[in-house]
Amino acid sequence: QILLTQSGGGSVQAGGSLTLSCAASKYTVASGFVGWFRLAPGKEREAVGAIEVHDGNTLYADSVKGRFTISQDYAQKMVWLNMNSLKSEDSGMYYCAYGGNFGPLRTDRYNIWGQGSQVTVSS
Repeated sequence: QILLTQSGGGSVQAGGSLTLSCAASKYTVASGFVGWFRLAPGKEREAVGAIEVHDGNTLYADSVKGRFTISQDYAQKMVWLNMNSLKSEDSGMYYCAYGGNFGPLRTDRYNIWGQGSQVTVSS
């Protein structure tokens, strides 16, 4: 079974930056996306973005485009979510997930999930 292990998270002031990491134990040819999702209290889980690990292409939700960047080290099977210009509404639990075929920004297209990283943005 493929495992995803997350690290990072924490508390930052509005306007600050934070980077989360996601380490995969294995990639397969059939499943090519590592996606990032977040869940805030009282809100539905929403997509942040995704990276197609086999070619490096990235996708971002409109709410974070221009502020968040997804990068990777393919050989090490590591994916990072770099968050800049953070706002209070960015607060929540962030999850990486592996899968995403035919819907890299859809929760139901992912089968493997990390344990989550808490992000708190305060003023």
